[in-house]
Order: sequence, then structure tokens, then C-alpha cells
Amino acid sequence: MQTTQVHIRDSFWEDYSTLVRQTVIPYQWEALNDRIEGAEPSYAIRNFRIAAGLEQGEFGGWVFQDSDLYKWLEAVAYSLRSHPDPELENTADGAIELIGQAQRDDGYINTYFTIKEPGKEWTNMYEAHELYCAGHLIEAAVAYADATGKRKLLDIACRFADLIDNLFGTGENQKRAYCGHQEIELALVKLYHATGEERYLNLSQYFIDERGSSPSYFIQEWERGGRTNIWSHGSPNLEMYQSHLPVREQTAAVGHSVRAVYMYTAMADLARLTKDDSLRTACERLWANTTRKQMYITGGIGATHLGEAFTFDYDLPNDAVYAETCASIGLIFWARRMLRLEAKSEYADVMERALYNNVLGSMSKDGKHFFYVNPLEVWPEASLRNPDKHHVKPVRQKWFGCSCCPPNVARLLSSLNDYIYDVSPEENVVHVHLYIGSTVEFTSAEGRAVKLSQQSELPWNGKINFNISLAPDSSDGAAFTLALRIPNWFQSGQPVLRVNGEDQAYTLNNGYAHIQRLWMEGDSLEWLLPLETHLIEAHPQIRADAGKAAIQRGPLVYCVEEADNGAPLASLSIAEAANLTERDAPNILGGCVVVEGDGLTTYGSAWPEDQLYQPIRKPRIPVRFTAIPYYLWGNREPGEMSVWLRS
Repeated sequence: MQTTQVHIRDSFWEDYSTLVRQTVIPYQWEALNDRIEGAEPSYAIRNFRIAAGLEQGEFGGWVFQDSDLYKWLEAVAYSLRSHPDPELENTADGAIELIGQAQRDDGYINTYFTIKEPGKEWTNMYEAHELYCAGHLIEAAVAYADATGKRKLLDIACRFADLIDNLFGTGENQKRAYCGHQEIELALVKLYHATGEERYLNLSQYFIDERGSSPSYFIQEWERGGRTNIWSHGSPNLEMYQSHLPVREQTAAVGHSVRAVYMYTAMADLARLTKDDSLRTACERLWANTTRKQMYITGGIGATHLGEAFTFDYDLPNDAVYAETCASIGLIFWARRMLRLEAKSEYADVMERALYNNVLGSMSKDGKHFFYVNPLEVWPEASLRNPDKHHVKPVRQKWFGCSCCPPNVARLLSSLNDYIYDVSPEENVVHVHLYIGSTVEFTSAEGRAVKLSQQSELPWNGKINFNISLAPDSSDGAAFTLALRIPNWFQSGQPVLRVNGEDQAYTLNNGYAHIQRLWMEGDSLEWLLPLETHLIEAHPQIRADAGKAAIQRGPLVYCVEEADNGAPLASLSIAEAANLTERDAPNILGGCVVVEGDGLTTYGSAWPEDQLYQPIRKPRIPVRFTAIPYYLWGNREPGEMSVWLRS
């Protein structure tokens, strides 16, 4: 069987699709052109104009500033694939023309080195992000060619990739080096698929295999460069760049979290394509460590702002958290690749958790404000006055000097239809990973054209329906297995399955319910998921959550905000009998389901102002608290927020 088309038809997600298409992409184009009043400048378009010789000036922004434009173009490509827009396509074509004008005759393109440090290309691999930017260029080029059929950006990317292929490797006169920020590894796999050129796959394999070899290239390079740095201090921290060991020997997620999950994504791709069992084993080992010991309940990863990095197992502070948006997006990329290695529900569970909570929560409802950091506890005054918490913002920002996250959100949400299904010709199975209203068209193993339509009421209701449509020449049906993920939402009951109105038994395989049958035109399937509100506790080693509980309903994690519950939230606890109830709240944040419960608060304004401490009395005042979905927090007046409450 071969997948042909997936189209999202879902009231919840179509709102986001429309927002990205009509607001986010145009807004980000204005930001890239430095036309957003009061926002930090991007310099991205201006840098390309200077590099192309169209205007004079100095390079602006970070060394990797080019990548913001590339990610925006990738988002545009996915949007055009689903919703053709001649005006938007014309704007993108103009940006692509500008990129081509900035490319050198040998294929090299990077505005930082063209403008600011010509002649120093490839001399600072661990900090300068040249291959990282090249990777994002390649991803944009593959997506744009696929969406529009236009090869101009793909030709630009191939010329650069060919230059890189000539420069790097184990051959004579080649550099045995790799990038400090992984990205090109996964991009080269996409380029291989788009062109059929195996040398791109081999180059990706080289960068993965070479990483962590001894002696360290990064240390040698730093010594040759006079022990100087662009922004870091001292000798390269090899763990920060996941180059402390060969990738197959790494046992735990360490270092910069985005770098890590981008690398793990490429490792999973290569493990599948090259049948490399040692690489697959490493992916599975690193997945277990990342998601079972170093992941927040919201799907965030990266515990510290120092290096935007993992720290150690179970170290998950809520108020000083980093949980960068890009890291959760990278986690989703990795989960998607692990699903292609093996359809196991835990991969899709994590993909769903990060998507509905950390990623959606990073963007405001107006599509024009963004979080870089996604905290689980916010005290606005601490964000303002405590230097250890300056990175934790109580309100989303219009843009960032380092604005990698906003276009990353745009490209993920624009390509969401790529994450819902897998159609396996070898196993004759259609896996449903995400319950998002959509249609998927494919050809069954015996050559029958099938259209599977999904109607989902998530995230508010656990009712999902599927309908089968067959081509007129398939009146005798199409045989295949439908595999439905059983979500890990801490539900007490099992899902109920009905086919054509009658209860249907199913078999379990890696967390998926398998239904194998001859499907006929008009067959309908009802999949009823228990959608229950639960209080969740954390592993006892997570000290930040000791004696606390979080609220989860289906895929959504909830939080309490000052707007509904007053302050200080630290004085609020959940009563022993919480009596949790749910209600539709059409007037709260555009409409959602809120959770209410019985709680207790201590002191509040009753504490004597002239006393910092006093003998413990433990007064308790009963209150009824209100919790909202985490992804909606921060869309009202700035105030306190907390996911974990004392229990």
C-alpha cells in the first residue's frame, strides 16, 4: 500500500491551520523584514540583501540567522501544499531569488561569513552553525519542490550539498569534521529521498559516524584557532555537543537539547534506511532515558537555561525550567522517526503530549506572540527580578533576536498531516497515530483505492469515527488491518470499538488495537476513548514535584492561573477529596473544557506583614479552584501560573 494524500478536516486543528496560514506566516514575513513595531529585529532578509550585493551594511543578528528564513520557507511550502496561494508563493519565490543571488559560484551560502568573516569559512565547526544553516536550507528546498514543483531552491541546496560532500569525509584532503549544532544529518536524508542520490545518505551517515571520535575534532580546532570562541568560554564542552562519545556508545541524553533530538532523529532515519541494528539500539536506549527520566509532563525537555540543556535524570525544576519550544518540536520529529522504525504507541504518546501542550502553548491565540521557554510555574516578579529566572517570561514575546522557535512552530503545524498515519505495504496495515479529523487515501495491497475518513472530537471528547470509501471498481472490498493507538492518558477503562454499530473485538500489538477484515464501501467504525480527568503524581526522584499533583484530561495537561484563582498560587493545595468536575467554558479563552476542584489555601492576606516567620499553625481555608488547559495559559492579564499543586 502507498499513501497518496492526507487532508486535515478537524474543527480544533483547522483553527490552527487557518491561524498559521492567514496570520502566523504573514506576520513572520514582516518580522523577517524587521517591520514589526516594538519587536527585536531579525536582520534575516537584510543580511541576504547585503550578501547579494543589493545594499550596503554590516551583518546583523546571530551567526545562524539565515536559518530563520529557511524555516519560514519550509512552513510556506507545507501551507502551499494544502492551500495554494499565488500571492504567498510569489513572495516565497522572491525570497528564493534573493537566496540564489547570495550564493557564491562554488555553491557556498552563508550570510555571516560572506559579510562578516569572508575567508574563515569552516574554521569554527563547533560554534559557527554553517552546516546547521545548510540543513535548514535543504529541508526548505525539499519541501518547496514537493509543494510547488519548482526546483530553483532545490538546485541551490544541491549545489551547496555537493560542495559539502566534497569538503567533508574520510578521503584525502577532506575535513574529518562535523557541525556543533546537528541538523544537516536529518536534512540530508530528506535530500536523498527527494533526489535518489545515495551520496547524500552516505554523507549523513558519515556525520553521524564521525561524531564523538577520538581525538576530538572540536578540541583540535579550538587549539588551532588560538583558543578563541564566538560566544562560549573555555575549551569546547563535548557533552554539550553530544560529541563526548561515539553516538552508538551514548547512554543518556546530555547537552543542548535541540542538538540532541535533531541528532537522534537522523540516527533513527539512518537505522531504518541502512538496517543498522547498533544505531537502532542506541536510539531506543536514548529514547528511554529522555522520555522516562528527563521529560516534563508537558512534553518539554531541557531543564536548564545554561546551554539550553539536559542536566541529569529526574532533575526537572518547574520555575527555572527551559523546555525550549524547538526542543519539543525536535522531540516530535524524533518520535515520528521512531514510529517508522517500529509502530509502538509510546512514540505516538510522546508526540501527542509534546504537540498538545508544549508546542501549542508556545504560541498565543493571536498567532503573533511566542514563548521560547515553556515553564511549568511562573511568578512574574521573579522573572523580572531574579537573574536565574530572567529567561522565564510571564508573557509571550513579539519576536526574539534568536528567533528559532516561531518559524519552527509554523513549519510543524503546517505539516501536521504528515504525523497522523502510516501506511505499511509490507504488513498491509494502516496505523492511526494521532486522532485528528482527516482523510487519508491509499492503495491497498491488492491494488484497491481506499479513502479512510476520520472524525475526531478530541481534545474535548473521546469519540472518534472512521468511514471507509472504496473506488467503484472495488465493490468486492479491500482487505487490510486498521491499527488504532490506545493512548496512555492514565484512563481506567479500555476503549470500545464498534464496526457498523456492533461491538468488535480487537487484538493488541505494541499499544495499538488491530482490526483485520475485508472492508466494504460505507463501513463505519466507532472508537470510544475514555476521556477522564486524573490527578497525576511524579516519580519520587523528581524533587520539584514531591508532594504535588498535576491535572491531566486526555492529551491535555492543565494548569491554574492567577486570573481564576488569585495569588499566591503557592498557597493553594488540592484537598484530599478533590471532587474534580469538568465543564464547558465557551467564554474562557475562545472556548475550552475547564476542570474545577476542591482545594485549600493558607494564610493569604491574613499573614502579619511585619513577620517573615512564625510558629506553624497550618490554617486551611476551603476554596474551589479552576484549572485551564496548559496550552491556553498566558493569554490574559500577566500573572502567576502553576502546573503542579501541593496535594
